[in-house]
Parts: sequence; structure tokens; C-alpha cells
Amino acid sequence: MTTARIATLRAEQRDDTRFVATPAPRLTWTVETDEADWIQAGVELDDGTGVVILDGPDSALVAWPFAPLAAGATRAVRVRATARSGTRTAWSEPLELDAGFLAAGEWVAQPVGLADAERDAQPAVLRTRFRLDRPVARALLFWTALGVAEPAVNGAPVSDDVLSPGWTAYRDRLVHETVDVTALLHLGDNELSASIAGAWYTEKYGFFAFADRLYGTQPSFLAQLRVVFADGATETLAATGDDWEAAGDGPVVDSGIYAGEHQDLRRTATVFRPARVGAAAKAGYENVPVPEARIAPPVRRIQALPVVEVLATPSGGRILDFGQNLVGRVRLRVRGDAGTRVVVRHAEVLDEGELALRPLRNAAATASFDLSGGDDVLESRFSFYGFRYAEVTGLDVDAEAVEAVVLHTDMTRTGWFQTSDPLIDRLHENVVWGMRGNFLSIPTDCPQRDERLGWTGDIQVFAPTAAFLYDSAAFLTSWLRDLAHEQTRDGGSVPVVVPSALGGFASFGGASPAAWGDAATVVPTVLHARYGDAGVLAAQYPSMRAWVDAVHADAGDSGLWAGRMQLGDWLDPAAPPDKPGHAKVDSDIVATAYFARSLRQVADAARLLGFDEDATAYAALAEHSRAAFVAEYVTPAGRMMSDAPTAYALALEFDLVVDPAVRQALADRLAELVREGGYRIGTGFVGTPLVADALTGGGHLDAAERLLTQTECPSWLYPVTQGATTVWERWDSLLPDGSVNPGEMTSFNHYALGAVADWLHRTVAGLAPAAPGYRRLRIAPRPLQGLSHASARHLTPYGEASVSWRRDGEDVVVHAVVPPNTTAEVALPGVQGEVGSGAHAWRFTPGAPAVRPPLDGVRASLADVLDDPRAYAALIDTVAAADPARAQAVRSETRWGTGRPVTSALMFTPPALQDAVDTAIRRATTTA
Repeated sequence: MTTARIATLRAEQRDDTRFVATPAPRLTWTVETDEADWIQAGVELDDGTGVVILDGPDSALVAWPFAPLAAGATRAVRVRATARSGTRTAWSEPLELDAGFLAAGEWVAQPVGLADAERDAQPAVLRTRFRLDRPVARALLFWTALGVAEPAVNGAPVSDDVLSPGWTAYRDRLVHETVDVTALLHLGDNELSASIAGAWYTEKYGFFAFADRLYGTQPSFLAQLRVVFADGATETLAATGDDWEAAGDGPVVDSGIYAGEHQDLRRTATVFRPARVGAAAKAGYENVPVPEARIAPPVRRIQALPVVEVLATPSGGRILDFGQNLVGRVRLRVRGDAGTRVVVRHAEVLDEGELALRPLRNAAATASFDLSGGDDVLESRFSFYGFRYAEVTGLDVDAEAVEAVVLHTDMTRTGWFQTSDPLIDRLHENVVWGMRGNFLSIPTDCPQRDERLGWTGDIQVFAPTAAFLYDSAAFLTSWLRDLAHEQTRDGGSVPVVVPSALGGFASFGGASPAAWGDAATVVPTVLHARYGDAGVLAAQYPSMRAWVDAVHADAGDSGLWAGRMQLGDWLDPAAPPDKPGHAKVDSDIVATAYFARSLRQVADAARLLGFDEDATAYAALAEHSRAAFVAEYVTPAGRMMSDAPTAYALALEFDLVVDPAVRQALADRLAELVREGGYRIGTGFVGTPLVADALTGGGHLDAAERLLTQTECPSWLYPVTQGATTVWERWDSLLPDGSVNPGEMTSFNHYALGAVADWLHRTVAGLAPAAPGYRRLRIAPRPLQGLSHASARHLTPYGEASVSWRRDGEDVVVHAVVPPNTTAEVALPGVQGEVGSGAHAWRFTPGAPAVRPPLDGVRASLADVLDDPRAYAALIDTVAAADPARAQAVRSETRWGTGRPVTSALMFTPPALQDAVDTAIRRATTTA
């Protein structure tokens, strides 16, 4: 007998709160069943006012079928699904929903802050008192801040959120929190208070001496209580305004995102005076928008890591190693004399045994505390740090009384990946940790130096990986709202950072640079593909169209976007450390490729949304740009005018070249370039997410594997061999000699180059969406020769999907689980077709690897030596034994092409060394 049940039920894109931000939240449910091929035929939905019956299989982001929720309303929703086979689930557990928003005109709170501030960005404590003279049935606190705040009712914190309400485009958009505080109130006198700090609102943005405050000079708090009394009456109480007080003598003395924080734990706020009413805003930011309900999860303390080692420094200090580069704060439990100052400095890496502080640039990133004289818990409240190492001075501390508190937006983990190779697994774990640290309120570039900005290019390339690893739909949808607001101020051009905090520092004299501005089209497209969310396409469609229209206006009618300032293939490893935009690929190729793809994405969105005229017009523009790209940059023989890996990867992966013969020639040339480069990375921000897919699609999986498993610099695994626990900004952020790269931009937590994880999930493990939202899966693993097994699993909108494969003798055995209410296409050697939900297994015999012939010593082709790991190791090891510097030169400077013998890499070396290499290669490649 088969069984089925509703496993999960949620509203919109969050499952961590009962509060919804819209009167008509979409509903999603998943089913667990032991019945194979389970497809929903219909569903009953009940909200307590009546049952609605819907026919069909839709179970993800289903439109709200009931009367809209009014502000302050509550509703309990449950569902019961019926399969095509007739199997019916029981009613689900009720989903309790609260309208977490205010009605139009109901927001009355005004910004309040410190009226007599002694300095800019001064933290403050605010309060008001109010009296309740009859029993309360329910009380909701609606609050936000220009800055960040920790509200309390009668001294009790209202939530465990930190750094709330986060960072938004303050000129156009504020988000408010909604908290049920009923249990914190009592009859008689009550107090609503808040500790506030400036954080992102008062931070100085820009670079070096030109940095300045953009939004405002002082933080402000806005709040109001909606109280429903037991007799049914409703009142708004304690709204921020004239009856609030403020004090500047609380325990948080100074705080900033970049500088860090200083606390004096001897202080308690005592000198309260009437609060300032109104925002302390800078010119252009005086308007305070009416807050909207938060749609993204908040930042929270996610976990705590202990000290794994205490290191003695050459200067005589002690450094605490937490074993993992992370984003968060150090928490210490100490006891010392009153007034003793404890200082905590942070760094991601060490340089000659000391904290490497230079990569922080102008960010002090320091926490300091003046002790109270009793038992103190030391932890910054309104700042955060990127670090693995911390140095504590001023007091001897017990390492067991110290921990690192990990902070990030509290998203649900949804994706996992594993292989038989511990280096690849560590790379993937580094990608996960990099995402955690940089998904903090907004998607940032890095979490440690004087930047931490929402660089659009980074999330544009990383969005597919993010959507697999975590449920980031609500987080990115919220950020896209800010992007849409910010681009309205520049004719549709998208700022390179969102929120737009750099102003003139990021002016490009036209449309924003390609690959950065294209976040406007790429990220909504990814959210639709991975979550099946057509709503985000509808909401962002004006933004998507405005971006390509801005580029079209900048580029003209040729179809080419050329001759403009661009960032290009940023941080190509061949670029000088001080000129990261000087990539091998011409930036015009990057620009036109992205222009053509974004036009096609807008056309596809228009078609899906029913905007047929737009769809036709933008499809024609996309084809015009594609054809112009081919005519300008691609030869009939399949060579790119810019003979660099990124150029080929763009042409292939963006489907700019459609002729099969030319595509194959491009793929073959890409493989040649990758081999000539010694299977080391030869791409930057733009090319790196594409190159493995381009090689795989062109029939060069072996080259993609060599690129993935390379450990010499630059490569994905080089940082892993150097002890990295997150993805670096530069391939060589840490040089082989252990020193820090001298470039100005040397972050050790930059997720963008970890976008290869999406290829690992889809290709190496073989789990990918074949229809929006994984309504249809694709099961197509491509086992790598060097792996004995690999697996991936993902929590799709329909339930958990998984694919795993393992070698069994000469065969490969594949197992997969397809969630109920979905199907999967299977593409394996000898197995092509479609399956329904349930568990499946297949066995196939892959082609045997080619048997490598013996090589002719130093007369062998460099390409053949490189392609034979035995020969390559013999060459490098033999040269290194005689001349380590020469061996490094052979590794890094040799072009490993066909037609060039080994002797060409050994010019001016002693004949005896050449003879030794000859013997070593022959011996290594001779088969018994």
C-alpha cells in the first residue's frame, strides 16, 4: 500500500518566519511518498474560511487562492493533494501566517536619534515609555533604522537578529522588521528602547583619502507598536517621535563597518535628553522612504567555532587560529580589572608569523573593550570582520573562553557535493564558506577590507552556484529591488555596486561595464531557472529592459558594444598585480558577448510574460548583435580575433556561434590554449565560470579535468594546497613562497572564482535543472578519470533530488532520486530517456582511457609530455633536483604546444641535465 504526505508547506520564499510581506503570498508544498511516478492531479487548500480546489500539478509558488490578507490579519492554511493515481495525502499541518506589513498610510513613525551628538556616527540608546491599562491580546512591533539597531521591550531583546535591518538603497527603499512582542508586555508602565549605530548608513565609501560619508552623519531609529487589546480595540503606540529620549553614553562608544567597534562596559546609558526628530541625512538623501516589509531572511549568529591552535608570533605575541576563514566576530568570556582595555585585531592570513594587515587597506577591523571589573562577555554588536586569525592584547585570555561567532544571512542550506578527491571536496567547501561570508545582508565582493560592497559582476557569475548551495531566492530578490531603484538614476545603467555607494568613483562615461551591469538580466534569469519564479521576472522586467536599452543607446546600432571603458576579464592571472583589468581577451569581445546574451534573455523573459511585441523586437536585436559578434571577432576557420581562452568560452557558452563546424574548431582551439598554458587557469572573472563547460561541451572533458585538478599556480586547487579555507580574489593571493601578493586587491575571501562549483554540480555529479525550478531534472554525470565516485543532492522546490555515481570494476553505477511531482531526463552512455519520481539505478561501461605510448625522451612533444602525468612529473622532478629555479621557470613559462620538443624548454641547461631528463622521461613512460 502506497502512502503520501505533505512534507513541507511555506509561503513565498521563506520558511524561517510566519510573517509574510504581501497580502497574497504564493504557496509551495512538497510531498513525500513511496509511490513511483507520483504526479499531482489536484489540490485542496483551506484557510479556515473555505476550501479552494485547484486542478493540475502546480505545487511551487502557487498563486494565493483566497481573499487577500489585510494588515494585521492572521490565517492558518493547510493543503491536501491528490495524485493522478488517486492517492490522496492527509491534510497538512496548518501553516500559521501573519500579515507582517502595514496598510497604506499606517506608517507614522519618524526617524529619531541623538540630538547633541559629539561626533559623526555616534552610537546611541533611545527609549520611550508607555502605559497599558487593559489586557493585550496581541502586539506587533514594526521597526527599521537608518543604520542598524537592537530593539528591546522592557529590557528584553525582541529577536536574535543582528545587524538589522541591513543595507538597502536608502534613498529609495527601507525595509522594516515585524516582531510579535506580546509576551514582553505587561499591564502598567512599559519601555521600548533601542541601541543603534551607523553601520552602512554612516560609513565612509570610496578609496583612500577620497572616502566620505554618502548617506548620513548619524544613525536613526524608526518604530511603532500595533496593539490589539483583549476587547478588540487596536491602537498604535510608542511611535518614534517627539516623546522619545536619546543618550550617547551607552556601552558602545564607537562603531563602524570598516573601523570595527569600541565598547566601554563600565558605561550604561544614563543621560537621556529629548531625541532628535528627523534623519541626519546628507544632501540628496533627506527623503526617508516609507518602509516596506522585509522579504529576505535577516543576518543571525549561525554557529561558533573554537580556537584550534594558539600561535606564538616572532614579536612575542599570541595569535588565535580558528582553523577557518570566516565572517563574524570574536566572543571572549573574561574577568579583569575595571578599565582594562582588551583589543582584538583580525586577519585572514599570516605574513612571516604575524597578522597580515596590509590586505585590509584602510579598514582597522579592530574590536576593543574596556572591562567592567566583573564577568564580561566581549563581542562586537554592530560590526563584523573577515578573519581566520585573531590577536588579543591587554589581558591574558584562556583560549577555551574564546570562540569565533559566524554571521551570515540565515538562508537554508540546499545543496551538497562530494567526490573521492579530498582536494576537490575542500575546494567545494571553500566555495560554501565564501558564500556564507559574503551573503551578509547583500551579496558582497569581500568581507574584510575597506570595501565589502555589492559588486554586481561577482554575483552575476556566482548566482547559479548560490542558488544550488543555499535557498537564496528571497535574498537575491530583495537585492534586485535595490538594483532596479539604483539604475533609475542613470538612464537604466546599472551601478557596479548595489547599493550604489561609490558615486563618481565608479563612473565609466557611458553604460556600466559589461558583465557587471548584466546582473540586471542574468540574476533574474537564474532565479527563474533555478526556482521557477516567473514573479521575479515580471517584477524585474522593466529593469532588465532598461539595462539593455541603456547599452543599446551607448553602443549604437552596429550590434557591437565597442570602444568604451570596460573592466573586461577582470583579474586574468596574466594581468599585472597593479593593473587587474589588463586581460588577454579584448574587452570589446566581452562587452559585445554580454550585450547579445542579455538581449536574448530580455527577449525570452518578454515571451514568457506575454509581451509579444517586445519579445520579437529584442530577439531581433539579439540576433543582430550575435551576427555582428561573429562577423567582427570570429574567423570562418574557428579562430577568435583575440586568441585567449575567455574569448572562446564566451563564443561557445553564450551560443554566439551556431555553425557546428566552427563551434568544434573553437572548442578544439580552446583545448589547445588550455594545454599550452600547462592546464593552468588562464581566465579571470568572466571566463572562469565558463571555461570548464566550454571544454566539456566541445568534447574535451579530459582538458576540463586537468584544469580542475591542477595544483600549480594559477589553479583552483593551488589555494587549497596552500591551506586556503575560502576562495581567494587572486589565484595567487598567497604566493608560493608564503608571502602575500603585493597587489592592492588581495582578498582571501572572494567567492566569484568559485563559480566553477556550478559545473561540478551539473557535470561532474550530473544533477541539473532541465525545466525552470527543477520541475524536470537532467541526470547526466560525466565521470572524471581521476575520481572513483561523486555525488550531489539538492533541495529543489519539489523536494530532495540526488545523483551519485561510483566505479564498480570497469563499470559505472549511477543512482538517482527524483522528487515527487517531477520527472527527469536521463543522458548516460547507452541510456537515454525519461523517468518519473522515485529511486533509480543504471549501469554503464565508459570508454577505456587511451593507453599512452612510451615517449622519445627530450625529443618528445611538450604537449605529449604534459598530457602524460608520468612524463611531466619526471621532467619537473629531474630539473628541480638540479635547479629548482629552472624547474619553476619550466612550469610557469613553457608553452606546452604540439610540435615543440622538450629540448626547447631546456635551452641553455647543461647537457648532463638534458640527458638525465631524457632518461627519466623514457623510464617513466616505458610500459612493461
